Amino acid sequence: MTDIHDRARAELQALRDAILVAALNEVPFDGWSRAAITRAETKLGASLGPKAGYRAFPGGPAEMAEHASDYFDRRMLARLNALDLDAMKIRERVAAGVRARIEAAAPYREASRRLLAFLALPGNKPMAIRLAWRSCDLIWYAAGDNATDFNHYTKRGLLFPVYTTTILYWLSDQSEGYADTWGYLDRRIADVLKIPGYQAKIKKAFGRLPWPFRRPGPAPV
Repeated sequence: MTDIHDRARAELQALRDAILVAALNEVPFDGWSRAAITRAETKLGASLGPKAGYRAFPGGPAEMAEHASDYFDRRMLARLNALDLDAMKIRERVAAGVRARIEAAAPYREASRRLLAFLALPGNKPMAIRLAWRSCDLIWYAAGDNATDFNHYTKRGLLFPVYTTTILYWLSDQSEGYADTWGYLDRRIADVLKIPGYQAKIKKAFGRLPWPFRRPGPAPV
């Protein structure tokens, strides 16, 4: 039974990936919309079966947005797996993670711009925070962090503004090979490490974060 479920999950993921990649080429024209999903389905033809777009994303653009983040996260991890992270310092591993995440989305920069505009809509902001937090979480795990105490949240809280502002910088970067973005990323990481008392500020802010960013109960472990 487990094999059947695993195969079904793998088939659904493959369907979603195919529709997403096709839709990413339509989003610059149709926006992050059901129309982009429909055009992607039409472009792929009958090879994926009837109503492939609906079967992939019955929840519409919001569900596709969440899958896009997962898709780019998986591509990021594949890039990181090809690097010798053990030979790097922790800050270099984290910087490599942010860079790999951006490079994963780089072939679809205009679609990424449209995605951020979609996530900035009032009803989508909680999802935007959750997806960015998850990417930061994966970057830290890839860097070798397995902390389960408050340092788990502190490290991700430190990375969160670096990650999000670097993506915004990248979207307007016209330098060759995004050299300015990588310079900005290095400066932001260096600046964060210099801020005295930053962990205390993160700890205070953490108490105001909604679930799933903090553990239930009177205080985080």
